[in-house]
Amino acid sequence: MAKYLIKAKIEVNGVVEKHDIIGAIFGQTEGLFGEHFDLRTLQEKGRVGRIIVNTRIQNGKTIGEIIIPSNLDRIETALLIAMIESVERVGPYDAKIKLVDIVDVRLEKIKRIIERAAEILMVWSREKVPDIKEVLKQLQEKTKVPEPIPYGPDNLPAGIGVDKSDTVIVVEGRADVINMLQYGYNNVIALGGAKKVSNTIKELAKKKKIIAFLDGDHAGDLILKELLREIKVDYIARAPPGKEVEDLTHKEIEESLKKAVPTLEYLEKLAKSGDKEAQYLLEIQKKFHKELVKEKPKVVEKTVEVLETITIPGKVKEDIKSLYGTLEAIIYDKNWEKVKRIPVRDLVTFLNTVDKEEVYAILFDGIITQRLIDVASDKRVKIIVGAKMSKITYKPQDLLILTFNDLT
Repeated sequence: MAKYLIKAKIEVNGVVEKHDIIGAIFGQTEGLFGEHFDLRTLQEKGRVGRIIVNTRIQNGKTIGEIIIPSNLDRIETALLIAMIESVERVGPYDAKIKLVDIVDVRLEKIKRIIERAAEILMVWSREKVPDIKEVLKQLQEKTKVPEPIPYGPDNLPAGIGVDKSDTVIVVEGRADVINMLQYGYNNVIALGGAKKVSNTIKELAKKKKIIAFLDGDHAGDLILKELLREIKVDYIARAPPGKEVEDLTHKEIEESLKKAVPTLEYLEKLAKSGDKEAQYLLEIQKKFHKELVKEKPKVVEKTVEVLETITIPGKVKEDIKSLYGTLEAIIYDKNWEKVKRIPVRDLVTFLNTVDKEEVYAILFDGIITQRLIDVASDKRVKIIVGAKMSKITYKPQDLLILTFNDLT
């Protein structure tokens, strides 16, 4: 099913056939934006549907309607429309094509489903016939997609959790934000379609951890490079190849975010392969990260003061001895009572199933990774003690991170 249905009107100063109009559209748009955005190529890949033309002859002119199904994203669909409007001739005659409407097919389908559900409820409740307006209102409330809020001086589309969270997910557009909100990701904000990174995003990057979550296409590649040139980016996540964040399912979003790669690690790998642009971006990102550390000495001091109030009981040293070589983890509550002992490979999955503040401390025979720290911080875990520590790019100020060597 197409995402959008483009409807345009055409007027030709002469009598022509439908195939003449279609031929003019293909011929006069060919190669304008390279092979990857050629109309025939887009049709072959299923990203643009069959062009339908309906015409009639009036006073020696050909007047009609053009309908084009589009599976492109909003930006690409807008470009396609502008490209088609650039057609100026059909055969020997002057012609003019003008957009009439863009129908969001998915929203129309949702509307039809809601109306049908209301009809079903009417039949179902014949004993006490409900008010159809009230039924529709209730259905719309239950199926309502959360609306983004305008955030910052630039009024960027965002979720209500941007200020509350220490991590912000940056996506491309409003539709991406809506899809993320639908699945409970409230710490999300869109770039807003500007050519340059806005001051709102730049200010957020100075005080929060940034995850760049972009479409899995060429446009996403370009936007990522622009972000890396302008702000500190902590993690990079991408939609599956050829897919857009606005169309991802809940599972696809989860998988994409789980595969998020630390920015420095991502760029170092590309730089080692000989990518000169990646080397340039790596230097920029290193500079951003160093500047951020210099700007936050007071925060580091405050963190130490907070962590000094935490007392680790002596029995934990015995627990460490029992863990050596087991690849297991011990979970503690706030009274330092053992809640669970599980394999290290199941640790992140386990944390994702518990409520916030349910786990107080984690002791495990494994490597402390950034992914574990992020999940633990989200669940408000206070202490992590592991056998070793990998390269960490961000340490939450309310989480104490130690290795076995620190306690033995």
